[in-house]
Amino acid sequence: MKSVTPPTPAFISYQIKPLIPHSIQISRHSLSPTPPNLTLPLKTSQNPNPFKRSTLKSQQTHISNPQTKTQDDDDGIPIDLVKTLVKFKSRHNYIRVLQVSRNADHPFAGSRLLLLDAPGNIHSISFLFKSLTTTYFDVFATLPPILPPGPLGILGFGAGSASRLILELYPQGVIHGWELDPAVISVAREYFGLSKLEKQHPDRLYIYIGNALNASVKEGFSGILVDLFSKGSLIPELQDPSTWEKLKKNLRKGGRIMVNVGGSCVEAEDSRRDGKVIMEESLQAMHKVFPGKVFVLRLGNRKDDSSIALTGELPDIDAWKQALPRSLRFYVDMWAPFNG
Repeated sequence: MKSVTPPTPAFISYQIKPLIPHSIQISRHSLSPTPPNLTLPLKTSQNPNPFKRSTLKSQQTHISNPQTKTQDDDDGIPIDLVKTLVKFKSRHNYIRVLQVSRNADHPFAGSRLLLLDAPGNIHSISFLFKSLTTTYFDVFATLPPILPPGPLGILGFGAGSASRLILELYPQGVIHGWELDPAVISVAREYFGLSKLEKQHPDRLYIYIGNALNASVKEGFSGILVDLFSKGSLIPELQDPSTWEKLKKNLRKGGRIMVNVGGSCVEAEDSRRDGKVIMEESLQAMHKVFPGKVFVLRLGNRKDDSSIALTGELPDIDAWKQALPRSLRFYVDMWAPFNG
């Protein structure tokens, strides 16, 4: 039986080891080609603590002790258990939506995946019956409790994996998301429940089509989530300190940035864009703008598999944990300072 080689069945980043639906492997964003550009009026929550946590319905979706597998281990998904729902090329991406059968013996069983590049990196994931994803999107959901009051920006919205989880966990929070490719938003509405999410939260979720690096709101963001990849690699602008200076100016006092900086698990279309090297260059650029105030959380089976970066002083660990559901608290202990 032909098998798909999926990402490591542990913590997977937005790039989750390529899942190519031919020999099939898994790893990142028809429909109306031009969806509505929702340039809605910018609003912020009037609640002084907009990201106060609520109870999460399903909190047992992560694998906290992944086992390293050798090349001989068969951790693939049989090709007959993966269905392609849509496949086409937009102006910016090679878009595919895959449905993984609930019968698959894999952490992604029952999931729907969004692939946006030729190598097949996963850019969004959703499950029908659970909220957490077993991926770095769950780490993104730990950011709101350590932010000041104000709206959260998501740069690189994809199909809305991070926004869905954050809106559920923090009922008063407001999200402004930017996505470059309108076709990705069309796919998100059609296959990932984004239309329903927008109808449920008309005053809390705003989506914009355009360059995420030009994102701004009145009085600034309380926090920014950055998930910006193109052709299987972090965009080059993230290796430039001036980009981080610009983003820093869009933060409110006490605001923070959390970034998916990828790693060796990310496969670029251009072989010269090595994921580990690009990750380190991006961290160095951040370090120049936030000296002594960059922390890194490593995911995966190896140190350089995939990483998330966080700016600002390290928060009070105990207080941060108490503000999170139990299933997310272990992430707090995984942060380490980046020393350049």
